[in-house]
Amino acid sequence: LNATHVLLTNDVGCTRSLLSVFEEDAGMLTDYTNQLLQSMQRVFGAQNHARYAVLWFKLVPPSSPVKNFALGKGDEEVITTLQNFAQTVGELNSLHSVLANQMADSMVFPLIQFREKDLTEISTLKEIFGFATDEHEAAMVKYSRLPKKKENEKLKSDLVKEIAYTRRKQHQASLQYYCALNALQYRKRVAMLEPMLGYTQAQISFFKKGIDLVSKKMDNFLSSVSNMTQNIQAQLDTEAEAMRASQRELLSVEDTVYMPDKDTEPVNRTLIQKAGYLNIRNKTGLVTTAWDRLYFFTQGGNLMCQPRGAVAGGMVLDLDNSSVMAVECEDRRYCFQITSPSGKTSMILQAESKREYEEWICTVNNISRQIYLTDNPEAVAIRLNQTAIQAVTPITSFEKRPEGSPNPDRAKPGGVHAASGGSQTTGAAPEPEDLIAPGTPIQFDIMLPASEFQDQNRTGGRRTNPFGETDDDCSTECDDSLLQQVFAVRFQGSMAVRCGNNQEVIYEAMRQVLAARAIHNIFKTTESHLMVTSSSLRLIDPQTQVTRICFQLGEVCQFAAHQENGRLMGFVVEGRDWSDGDEEGEPSFSAFVFESNTEGEKICYTISLAKDITEAKKDPEALAQLMKNMPLTNDGKFLLLEPETGDTTNGAEEDLESEA
Repeated sequence: LNATHVLLTNDVGCTRSLLSVFEEDAGMLTDYTNQLLQSMQRVFGAQNHARYAVLWFKLVPPSSPVKNFALGKGDEEVITTLQNFAQTVGELNSLHSVLANQMADSMVFPLIQFREKDLTEISTLKEIFGFATDEHEAAMVKYSRLPKKKENEKLKSDLVKEIAYTRRKQHQASLQYYCALNALQYRKRVAMLEPMLGYTQAQISFFKKGIDLVSKKMDNFLSSVSNMTQNIQAQLDTEAEAMRASQRELLSVEDTVYMPDKDTEPVNRTLIQKAGYLNIRNKTGLVTTAWDRLYFFTQGGNLMCQPRGAVAGGMVLDLDNSSVMAVECEDRRYCFQITSPSGKTSMILQAESKREYEEWICTVNNISRQIYLTDNPEAVAIRLNQTAIQAVTPITSFEKRPEGSPNPDRAKPGGVHAASGGSQTTGAAPEPEDLIAPGTPIQFDIMLPASEFQDQNRTGGRRTNPFGETDDDCSTECDDSLLQQVFAVRFQGSMAVRCGNNQEVIYEAMRQVLAARAIHNIFKTTESHLMVTSSSLRLIDPQTQVTRICFQLGEVCQFAAHQENGRLMGFVVEGRDWSDGDEEGEPSFSAFVFESNTEGEKICYTISLAKDITEAKKDPEALAQLMKNMPLTNDGKFLLLEPETGDTTNGAEEDLESEA
């Protein structure tokens, strides 16, 4: 691994990890240098204890600190040479007589110079890099706090320039710091060899008695060591020139490279791995929060976080079967929330730019579907994304439906019940194409036409009350209703389907609607009230009490709750399509998907009970028996959510209203 070139790339995660390793290596080198210098000073100053000092000095080179450098690869030849020096020192120890002046010049001084010059330079550049990083972090905090609703262009422009300046400053400081760390890998080899070489030469020069013993053996060895240091110095010069050229090239880019939210590349929606800096929202008290900017990355099915100074990251959340959605949070831009499958753990994160924001959402969504476990996850992600884009085309209102497609607002009473909401099954599992036509458009919102809104509020601003309180001029149907139950729901989407006699069509509609929302990043939903009565289903705006859409109970031919996500439910409505000119009209079916605050099974049970009441109305005895078996409110209506209501009807209405 060529650490020099790796450090000069833009791979932030790899660079952070390598930087920690390099800094650890520099720290170990400082400790080793101090230890070696102390040994040499003892040899220089302790004439009476020279023999013992030289004996300890002999044991230093092959000891563990040299072998355990974090970046020890490439130093094997130097370590071997140091071990050979140790043997030579053992032979010279018997001829010990130190000349202090020459030893000070050739042994102690180079090591002191290395410590005071090179190691101090590393420490200074590290502080400068830290200051530049802190300035960049402070600028990013200011930029992240830019309001989304009331955007100040001058303030935003100033902050963008400040971020560009601090990033360039951080980039320049980091490059100087990285180059110094790389150069230190060469200088440390010379620094470790020079004192030993000086000590040995001093011994040979001033110990006449030992020349005959060691000169013939040492000449070639010392010559090879000198050649080795010269070669290392030549490599350092070549590498330093290459690093300077790389610095000039990297620093010649435009300022837009350093500016946030200036991405020119399109969003990649097929990613199964993602890494980068995100702001995470943390609670600091009951009502106070704080945002921290940390480095996040995905690994397999896990979301990881790597704090500053750490060599590796730790797991934050298991993304398998998790959910991700865009959220509005504290007037910040590009916020999204990741929730665990159980719903007990969730976190809110903020991306730096719109592209990063969309790619993080798509990546988490892909990982949650466990695509990474397949043999070729990239190909599976691309295929699923292309298939989903071709299969769904989002539209925002009924008016945008293609001509001739079924309109839920056009559903007429009298539809034939092909199946009830119970457990009807088919002999063989139908294909998705048999349930829903490929390319069927999906509607994500119910837009109330202005004419209907005016009709419902024309007379004195009277609003429809979903809790059963009516005036004397209300319809007889409302007065005679034996069941009125309200649920807080969020409309997810609706689409035309091919049949209404199979629950599988509801499950397939749920899958396509949720997939379309994830692909097109449509995560905002509006809460409404779904009122179930013994004659109809009505979707009511909780603010204006205006009925958005109403279905006669006879038109609802199928309903079911999701088998795994209990809060999802849907139903199929049968209508008539008169586009072909037929007097009776061709049957048409539309599926509606909702997410409720309560269990979807409760809504299905209420619809089933409403259908039972409708059938029982045909037989007075059956109706009386049904009313006898079910609890009733004070005004004679069926009571369903007894644990959630009070003792009176008014109490029940207040609880339902507060829940909504």
